[in-house]
Amino acid sequence: MIKARKERKFSQQDIAEHLSISQTQYQRKEKGEIGISNSEWERIAKLLEVDVEEIRENSEATNVMNNFDDSSGNIGNTNNYYNVPESLLENLQDYISMLKEENQRLKEEIKTLREGK
Repeated sequence: MIKARKERKFSQQDIAEHLSISQTQYQRKEKGEIGISNSEWERIAKLLEVDVEEIRENSEATNVMNNFDDSSGNIGNTNNYYNVPESLLENLQDYISMLKEENQRLKEEIKTLREGK
């Protein structure tokens, strides 16, 4: 959603005014601190001239749910969402790929060493 908003040169204030909420409240919605209703998704999509699914999928793909352990010892779900920057996700995916390659190389090296004994 952020990417679509910026590509179309809309500010958070622009979207907030379109939704009749404060810029701060919209910022919290964009960060995933508070939820976005279906009607708000539709209004944002219409303003940005995109399909609701496009901005919703992009937003949900970068949200990470947080579980917590409350004081009673019960594990629950706070439904807090944190937006993870796209660049961070890409860097982590690159790092994972590099680790997989290194893992494969080490497995082959172990195999070679075992065959040499």
